[in-house]
Amino acid sequence: MRVLVVEDDDNLRLAVAAELARGGAEVRQAASVAAADAVLAEGRTDCVVFDRMLPDGDAADYVSARRRAGWAVPVLFLTARDTVADVVAGLELGGDDYLVKPFSVAELTIRVRNLARRGATARPAVLRFADLEVNCPRRQARRAGVLLGLTGKEFAVLEHLMTRPGQAVSRTELIEHCWDASTEPMSNVVDAVVRRLRTKLGEPELVHTVRGRGYRIAEGTA
Repeated sequence: MRVLVVEDDDNLRLAVAAELARGGAEVRQAASVAAADAVLAEGRTDCVVFDRMLPDGDAADYVSARRRAGWAVPVLFLTARDTVADVVAGLELGGDDYLVKPFSVAELTIRVRNLARRGATARPAVLRFADLEVNCPRRQARRAGVLLGLTGKEFAVLEHLMTRPGQAVSRTELIEHCWDASTEPMSNVVDAVVRRLRTKLGEPELVHTVRGRGYRIAEGTA
């Protein structure tokens, strides 16, 4: 896994790079947008961790321009901007994930690993299945046009299931993608979130239990 960490705070950049390296990543570093662009031109990168505000500009503007040109490397933004509007803007400008400072380096490591595993594949901003629509940048879900009041974890589980329609997704995979490192893999937290999600989605049921394997999005019976 090759990761680029772009952060102008030397101490933070070194700490993040060291933690990622301990997890087995090959880490490169940059302290500006221009330096990051030069590193990215050198070869394959599986994930980029970008501080939003860098000495030569907002990294989100750079990412947005690269996305318009077809660049698909997963990006995680780090930022002190913590409003919902800031998070939505970062995702709409091309970020795949968003972590607000201060943050847990262990959580960052898991998020980067998951993004790198997903790979540089283009994914539509709006996911659709049957009459269900999930707008990823806006973190909104609608069924038959009706906006659903989902919690952050309910949305995260639904979003991940929607990326794999018809396929079984294990509880372990959902925990890896939707929770941080402090969550116990054997806990029933996923089951509880799925129960609430089913209630909010209504009928006919779309989230089905696949015995011994996990859950999947599908029409009809499992």
